[in-house]
Amino acid sequence: MARAVTPRRKLLLTASAWSVALLIFFPVLWTVLTSFKTEVSAVASPPQLFSADWTLENYAEVWQRSDYPRFFWNSVVLSVGSTLLGLVIAIPAAWSMAFVPGTRTRDLLMWMLSTKMMPAAAVLIPMYLIFQRTGLFDSRLGLVLALMLMNLPVIVWMLYTYFKEIPAEILEAARMDGANLWSEILYVLTPMAVPGIASTVLLNVILAWNEAFWTITLTTTKAAPLSAFIASFSAPQGLFYAKLSAASTMAIAPILILGWFSQKQLVRGLTFGAVK
Repeated sequence: MARAVTPRRKLLLTASAWSVALLIFFPVLWTVLTSFKTEVSAVASPPQLFSADWTLENYAEVWQRSDYPRFFWNSVVLSVGSTLLGLVIAIPAAWSMAFVPGTRTRDLLMWMLSTKMMPAAAVLIPMYLIFQRTGLFDSRLGLVLALMLMNLPVIVWMLYTYFKEIPAEILEAARMDGANLWSEILYVLTPMAVPGIASTVLLNVILAWNEAFWTITLTTTKAAPLSAFIASFSAPQGLFYAKLSAASTMAIAPILILGWFSQKQLVRGLTFGAVK
């Protein structure tokens, strides 16, 4: 029998949750506020809030100095393209791990996840040389492949978790009705795991959108996404915090809006199969 939660305990938990949420969100909030300040107010000490000089000139100058639509479109292509390509590979892989007996699933998953723990700088030189010599440097195709491989362990792990919640008897019934392997995956397994697949897509789009190390290292101008757009406002003359904050706000706004409107789907997918 579940223990009743007292009003005092519920209030304490709610206050703690809001405190942690505000602490995490504060840097984003401060960046947005700084983007509307003048450069003098942005670097003032002590920091100014209500007494700051507010302006929209930072956004106008950022828009004029850079080709924001091109950076934005590159981010969309890289994040969505790498996620969809990852799904094409991860769905059959997760199916085999979840339903094919005899595979060393736990060892495979742990090995795949261990690759995420390797410092990116450890393979920087080999990756840079490979991209240079294969003609993939500063190309959307090269970055799509790099981001897909980078996030593939997360995609496989999440899909494996969702597929394990689907009764194997349903797939066996489909085979008895004459479904071949690809029909079983495409028409039986995939529709049943739509909430999990949707949350996997959303999470990996966010991960690919926020990737900065590789997108800055392996691009110059042609395939540069919004992470490179932000870095371009770090000038040799110094950091102009108001303009840098405006560029950062323009870069994170699309993904924040996506996360806000899809939070219900994210929670539903991430908790898929948690309650039986």
